Amino acid sequence: MSREVLNARRLLCPLPVIRTQDKVKQLKTGDQLEVICTDPGVMQDIPTWCRINGHKVLETRSDDYEYIIILEVGA
Repeated sequence: MSREVLNARRLLCPLPVIRTQDKVKQLKTGDQLEVICTDPGVMQDIPTWCRINGHKVLETRSDDYEYIIILEVGA
């Protein structure tokens, strides 16, 4: 299992979701991805994308105008 970080700062919808999707394709089941964004819409968009595509959201939080989502890649 590995943990990767995706910098999606200064990207607006739908680019953070697209970049997340592209990065997840490079990972293996059980790997974790931390996505760091500045678009508050990702707090709904990425968890919805995860639910549809079989990935698990482990954590969501916001820090100083940044929105962070940690997900686990599903099968």
